[in-house]
Amino acid sequence: MKFSKKIVLACTVLGATTLLAACGNSGEESSGKTEIEFFNQKKEMQGTLDEIIKDFEKENPDIDVKFTNVPDAGTVLKTRISSGDTPDVINVFPQNADFQEWAKNDIFTDLTGKEYLKNLSEGAAETYAINDKVYSVPLTSNAWGFYYNIDKFKELGLEVPKTWAEFETLVKDIQDKGETPFAVSLTQADAWTLNGYHQLAWATIDGGYDGANNALVHSPKGSIKVGNADFDAVADELDLLHGTGQKNATGATYDDAVAAFAKQNALIFPNGTWALPAVQNQNPEFEIGMFAYPGKEAGQELTVGAADLALSIAKDSENQEAAEKFVEYMTTKEAMQKYYDVDGAPTSVTAVDTEGKFTATSGVTQYVFTEQQIVWLQKDWTSEETFHHMTVEYINSQDRKQLATNLNNFFDTMK
Repeated sequence: MKFSKKIVLACTVLGATTLLAACGNSGEESSGKTEIEFFNQKKEMQGTLDEIIKDFEKENPDIDVKFTNVPDAGTVLKTRISSGDTPDVINVFPQNADFQEWAKNDIFTDLTGKEYLKNLSEGAAETYAINDKVYSVPLTSNAWGFYYNIDKFKELGLEVPKTWAEFETLVKDIQDKGETPFAVSLTQADAWTLNGYHQLAWATIDGGYDGANNALVHSPKGSIKVGNADFDAVADELDLLHGTGQKNATGATYDDAVAAFAKQNALIFPNGTWALPAVQNQNPEFEIGMFAYPGKEAGQELTVGAADLALSIAKDSENQEAAEKFVEYMTTKEAMQKYYDVDGAPTSVTAVDTEGKFTATSGVTQYVFTEQQIVWLQKDWTSEETFHHMTVEYINSQDRKQLATNLNNFFDTMK
């Protein structure tokens, strides 16, 4: 990758000297060392990643890693790739449409069959394959499920549900005991918080990722209807959130829902693993647990999520060998144990010791990188925001015909 006038212009448009420093390609330094650039999008893990980079450089004294962290990293990355200035190693999210388009257009190095992929859980990398080729090394994943108040469950004699029928009974029992089941945000502004709920309803009812998307996006136009067994079952499951949330749930923000759960105004908080720090920051006076979305039968529970820290290599990098050394290092216990011990996100690196750690989310994270985790369904969609909004609209209105119409209007544009 050459540093051209075109790239200088791209950097100038970005308008910040720190971004200008990030632009341009790495290469041979005057010291004789090889310099590679690692472009990061996990801002909250910047400090830990910096320590890991220093460890790598000690083991590889002939390689320097330029660690790039910029505001609005996603936009910056799009600009740089479109300008032909792709960083050597990139933290990019392989479930996103941008990644898929870039991979199809030969932006990334084909990593299929690389020996270091054996350091990951079986099939972890292949989950994000494009045309049967691996362009990304997924090292961690997020996941979605239900937080619950362990202390209150014990006090009230409540059990974690293993089936959907048990979940419905649990919600009724909570209400019968004078407690509120769910801490939720039923506003359009924070409708994204229930994305996992609605997606998992379709997945558990229609047989996983493929079954859900076959029903939603790979079906004939106008085929989602009231009276269809799967549609009615999904609507029934969405109904569980109607009238079972904390006071003023219909006007509550995400932060309000977090606070309602942390203050024990509700016993269950539907959300993703990323929400745990927000809950813990409220200093809850109870033990937190988590359970996955129940299926029809015990053992059919699912979670949904996708790669969080995932690395790709630029195909036109002039430093392929050095870039691959860095990516390979990131698949080792030495690197990812340090990362996991801070982040707590489930990791695909099998050598990492996770036993007894981050137990609050283990009820869900135990399924990550297994057949009981599906990738976010929008991997097959052109967008997702409208889906969030129709979810909350239905929970509030209970208008099934309108939900069917909204689903058809949304997915028919993709058919």
